Amino acid sequence: MTDTLQTCLHTKMLVLDDGQTYSGSLRHFCRDNELICIRPQKAGADNVMAILRSNVDLGGIMLFEHYGGRKAGLELARQIHAARPELPIFLRREQTPSLAGLSERDALRFCCGYTLNDLHILSDALASSIFSRIYPNPLVRGITEMSRDALALLFPRCEVTVQAPFLAVKDRLVYGEMFTLIAIESSWCRGYMMLQAEESPLMALLEPEGDADPDFRQLNAALGEATNLIWGSFKNRYAGNGAQHPALLTQVPIIVNHQRRYISFGSEDPQLCIKYQLRDRDAADGHEVTLVQRFVFNLCWSPDEFQETPSVESLVESGELELF
Repeated sequence: MTDTLQTCLHTKMLVLDDGQTYSGSLRHFCRDNELICIRPQKAGADNVMAILRSNVDLGGIMLFEHYGGRKAGLELARQIHAARPELPIFLRREQTPSLAGLSERDALRFCCGYTLNDLHILSDALASSIFSRIYPNPLVRGITEMSRDALALLFPRCEVTVQAPFLAVKDRLVYGEMFTLIAIESSWCRGYMMLQAEESPLMALLEPEGDADPDFRQLNAALGEATNLIWGSFKNRYAGNGAQHPALLTQVPIIVNHQRRYISFGSEDPQLCIKYQLRDRDAADGHEVTLVQRFVFNLCWSPDEFQETPSVESLVESGELELF
């Protein structure tokens, strides 16, 4: 296992900008604002739509109004919005630092219109639409530690590494063929945690039970146990003993569309996402299996009340306890 955990939150942006200026100020802006920017290797609307139809995690799209030709970006935005209406689109304009001049219907597809001369407009739009939810850094770090430990316990021959956590904004696509779902409840938060994975690659990392090869039942049990271990650690470390908030009585329907690989929790708040890479130490090819973790605090979220339950070690260090 790696000892270095990155807990600074990022989000991935698909940048559709073929202007010469992208490599300058906009690139620096993305780096300074914790945006991981990706661009299609091949230009063209068909290639862009193929990317969006794939199961790719995105926080939003940065689109130049002339991407692919004069005003071609607006037509592409219509296609993007039809295919992925949940993704926020930020429109870079050549001269007008707003959405002025667009039809009312077109303007509704964008979070903002901005120019390179005034990136504060883009910064404000990102703050309100993507980085609108605060996840305390100690919470994110603790989640990655307890999850990594649980996976290492259940997949003992694997090295488990953690990618930088990121925010998924309104992106409800399901990764892989299977996922677990467990309720997360405390006095300051309430929602769900999911673990998502592709079945066959993850099954190949299981230790055989007796003479039988691992099957989906054993994988179900392992992934279920991992989910229980993580929730148990979360509860012991963060749930505390505070009084339950009246909002905990609230419920919303969960919508699952298997054909579309889609799940909705009735909330558009950014989800905390963490990817774990499992690599068999004995495998010669170095192939890694990805497991995706999502936290959806859709029923109650009060980060100001977040506090970590003190450990025995910390109480000893502070003098509140002494070793007998």
